[in-house]
Amino acid sequence: MRSPKRRSRRNALIAASAAVLLTLGVVSPASADPPKASKGVEDRTAAQIAALQAIKKSLTAAESKVDSALVVEQRRRANATTFNKLPALQTGVKVHSGNTVEVDIRAFKVTDDLVAAVKAAGGGIRSVSTEGRTVRAQLPLTALTKLSARGDVRRVETAVEYKTYNQKDRKADPAPSKEDKAREIEARTREALVAPQAVRTGEGDRAHAADTAREDFRVTGTGVKLCALSDGVDSLGLSQAAGELPAGIDVLAGQEGSGNEGTAMLEILHDIAPNASLGFATAVNGDASFADNIRALRFRLGCDVIVDDILYFNESPFQDGVIAQAVDAVTADGALYFSSAGNDGNVADGTSGHWEGQFVDSGVGVGKFAGTAHDFNPSPDAKQVFNPLSDSSGNVPVTLFWSDPLASSFNDYDLYLANSQGNVVAFSQGVQDGSQDPYERLNTPTSAYGLRLAVVKFRGEDKYLALSALGGRFKDSSDGLQKFATSGVTRGHSAAKGAISVAAAPANDPLPFDLEPGDPANPRGPYPNAFDGTQKPERFTSDGPRRVFFAPDGTPSEEVRQKPDLTAADGVQTSVAGFNPFFGTSASAPNAAAIAGLVLSGNPGLSPAEVREALTGTAIDIAEAGVDNRTGAGVVRADLVLAYTGASPQPLAKAAKPSVVNDADGSQYLKPGTTATVTVPVVNSGDGTAASTSLVLTTPTAGVTIAPRSKYYGNVEVGQTVTNTFKVSVPASAATGSAVRLDARVTFAGSTSPTTSAFTLNVGEPSRETKTFAYTGPVAAIPDNDATGVTIEIPVSGVGRGSRIVFSIDGDTCSSAAGATTVGIDHSFVGDLVGTLTSPSGATATVFQRNGSTGNNLCQVVFDDTAAQPFSAVTSNLAPYTGTWRPTTPLGALLAEPVDGTWTFKVVDAAASDRGSIRAVSLKINGYV
Repeated sequence: MRSPKRRSRRNALIAASAAVLLTLGVVSPASADPPKASKGVEDRTAAQIAALQAIKKSLTAAESKVDSALVVEQRRRANATTFNKLPALQTGVKVHSGNTVEVDIRAFKVTDDLVAAVKAAGGGIRSVSTEGRTVRAQLPLTALTKLSARGDVRRVETAVEYKTYNQKDRKADPAPSKEDKAREIEARTREALVAPQAVRTGEGDRAHAADTAREDFRVTGTGVKLCALSDGVDSLGLSQAAGELPAGIDVLAGQEGSGNEGTAMLEILHDIAPNASLGFATAVNGDASFADNIRALRFRLGCDVIVDDILYFNESPFQDGVIAQAVDAVTADGALYFSSAGNDGNVADGTSGHWEGQFVDSGVGVGKFAGTAHDFNPSPDAKQVFNPLSDSSGNVPVTLFWSDPLASSFNDYDLYLANSQGNVVAFSQGVQDGSQDPYERLNTPTSAYGLRLAVVKFRGEDKYLALSALGGRFKDSSDGLQKFATSGVTRGHSAAKGAISVAAAPANDPLPFDLEPGDPANPRGPYPNAFDGTQKPERFTSDGPRRVFFAPDGTPSEEVRQKPDLTAADGVQTSVAGFNPFFGTSASAPNAAAIAGLVLSGNPGLSPAEVREALTGTAIDIAEAGVDNRTGAGVVRADLVLAYTGASPQPLAKAAKPSVVNDADGSQYLKPGTTATVTVPVVNSGDGTAASTSLVLTTPTAGVTIAPRSKYYGNVEVGQTVTNTFKVSVPASAATGSAVRLDARVTFAGSTSPTTSAFTLNVGEPSRETKTFAYTGPVAAIPDNDATGVTIEIPVSGVGRGSRIVFSIDGDTCSSAAGATTVGIDHSFVGDLVGTLTSPSGATATVFQRNGSTGNNLCQVVFDDTAAQPFSAVTSNLAPYTGTWRPTTPLGALLAEPVDGTWTFKVVDAAASDRGSIRAVSLKINGYV
């Protein structure tokens, strides 16, 4: 109990508005004198907190819906004297050219009217998520309160940032410019094509015994699609040219991202499950966009296993937010989801920068308006309102959450960072009055000497708190402050019920640098041997468990989730620059995900729950005995889990595109009133023989008959193609150009049976007449780094069914000059662009996708499905780009329905600082005769 003498002195301080001294350190027994500190330091801190609270108290209704750092930055720019009392303060707001900032506009509902209002305010749209009710945009700082005043806007926040979990030395070289990176990738691609090098295989393949497991069980990932979410796949083409990745990787159009961590993750997936299909989407266009892409990978691309390595700083530890809900949605649909547990440290290794627990009123008032500081010291005989950070905790995000539901916080907590001189150097003091998130966030400055954090309850109830310096560390200070750290830093979607959270252990050499000066040696891995029970986890790997207070809808629902779930290898080689070796849970998560791909490949009928049980049930126990809060169930081994599940080589027999010979005239076409011999191949791309294979061919097209209905194909060996013929008769009444649909159902002995495929054949012979339909509208500017892009329309008429389509970017005189007016598309960095073509039926094809590197302009470029080379092969020395190229996805897929109507061509510039226009494009379409 506090002594009456101490309480009286405390109340006198408050009454005198001396403000509390955030520099107050440890106060030992209540009867002892307070620690010695300069009154000037105390007064300085008090005055600075008071200045910040004065701003908070003066907010207008519109300002109260804007991130506190944005408000202070705006006021500072409007009136320089705002910072006179705050000499060391940094808002952390990144102000771009034109005094613009990137923000997330959180709406009650995203509408076209809201998007139009953002554009009218001078905003460049980065992403729009209807389901996530968020628009990310770059806006003038002065336009924010006009938007926040709208009734459909809940809040305007600094664009929430993220981190990947690639564990790299903080002394690493800064990232190259967009231009330098593109030139480096292009040069390395040419080198790979001219002088191929041996393909690299990550050491995780051996450490997990996946190499021998593939040989013993003859399981390679066939029939499974593995997909990754990370920053970007800038060097995807390079990895494919070097043989490190296969062709045909599905990348969501416009969601290629920026960076190369995604490419490195795909290489890890491919090393362990070499015959699995692969897909990718970026996770870095905002939290709502990330959630949208999780769903798209499952529901549009059909991914069976999804893995990511991202944490957004606003992901609550206490409630599943938009990203975690997307994870649970795809796992409920049958997908497996793996996520990095994090590199944010753990209590056992003394690397944690996390504290959580119930708010304890220190009795120390803060500022001259309101608020009391939290007491970190659990001792009843001492108090400490600061938690000190290590001197290596510079430039790290610090987040504060409390146990209120998302978007419904009535309790108002604030976060302050001071230095040992008593100056407030960073802050976060948003308004929570019932419709905001229980969340504050600041960044530590680059120089971290003597930093310490204070949590202030500005108003409301005492709540359970979570304070995290992500990538930083709490550490006893040189001036007597004691550190306080607790377990449980892992959070967000990695801690979702449906997610498998993956910790890290090295496969080979130890991490080649100290996490902080004076740290113990980092552990090493077993390579060239496999993991065993003596393995030590990485010292940086994040610990659990995760305590949750609310259901996704905000209703009370308390539980403690065991996280992380298991451990996998990091410190593995890839061919990607900057990721060789690749350390961190960013590398361990795809290793675990790829092993799950092998399990599904060898056991196609297993449910996600059964795969999870197999992975955790066969994991080798490391660290503390049994399931623990650093490594989960232990480190996964491919050989053990495949043996446990009884994996076996599975066939995968599918019908391939049929060919036609007309019995009447020997042509290659179906014609009215004739019968044709249709040859249907069956290809076995699996790991085992497709025994007793049969194919049933049917059609829903009225009047069309097929004989016989089924054919026996016998045993189809691995990699073999077997063909059979069917007679397809077309009625005389069939219209020229009409579609005949053939449905093929292949059955065989195996868990992947049956497989189904649908093919469309058109009646009639393709016309030799090509009709051209050109865009005749005005020059259409392509907005820079704007997800909405620009869309032009091309009307088509008088064709009916199309037999062939070519898309052309025209131009009279080709030039690489910036802003050239005689080309089809002028742009000063073609590698920024994504072009999509949409038919009147709504079908879409990707014409080009971030190809062309630093080159300028497209002129007289023909995109044709029959072209010899893909446009992805172009290099900057070919600019201005001309000639005939294959599009990213086939244009022929747009011909399934009649072609008459309005076609649209959309171009999105997906990166900053370059501009251009659509000037001249056209469609060339052949019909039928």
